[in-house]
Amino acid sequence: MTESKPTIAKGDEYVAIFSGGPSDGQTDRRISTDGTWDDSLTVLASELGNEAMISYEASSWREVGGTYHVTYTFNPGESEEVEDPAEVE
Repeated sequence: MTESKPTIAKGDEYVAIFSGGPSDGQTDRRISTDGTWDDSLTVLASELGNEAMISYEASSWREVGGTYHVTYTFNPGESEEVEDPAEVE
């Protein structure tokens, strides 16, 4: 991210917004453990019992009503491929 990251209080909540990949459009409320938000997140994607670790990188942020909203963009190079359940034998 090119913008300077503000300091938030340890224990404050922020909103993670996922862009791209299997979690596209989903949001998650997270708690700051160190006075800022995470630079990257790894989430578990599951499709009919097939699981994969999916990587997202913080790409932008904005403050809305006193709460920071951080957009995390899908990082396919660092993510496992989600297998199509129809192709698993």
